[in-house]
Amino acid sequence: MAMAVDEQLPVTVPAELAQAIRVAVAHGDYASSNEVARDALAEWARQRETQAQERAALKADIDRGLDDLAAGRVIEFAPERIAARGRQVLQRRSR
Repeated sequence: MAMAVDEQLPVTVPAELAQAIRVAVAHGDYASSNEVARDALAEWARQRETQAQERAALKADIDRGLDDLAAGRVIEFAPERIAARGRQVLQRRSR
């Protein structure tokens, strides 16, 4: 199995963020500023993957809905039901 190779990338951050990184390292939250950056980028990658999965699920839902519409499988439009379902989704996401 091939070993992963680290690659250096120059990154410029605002002064306030640089100070926050230095504080986190000084407080012992991280061993180095590189560790802060790796942790932050790993979280960014996880968020992007989650967003991609959510978009794919939404597209699948839309495609199913369009298929249902084309096949005549429809129900009466009820905005209250839609709003209630939206609130449920938001509640689940906020947990």
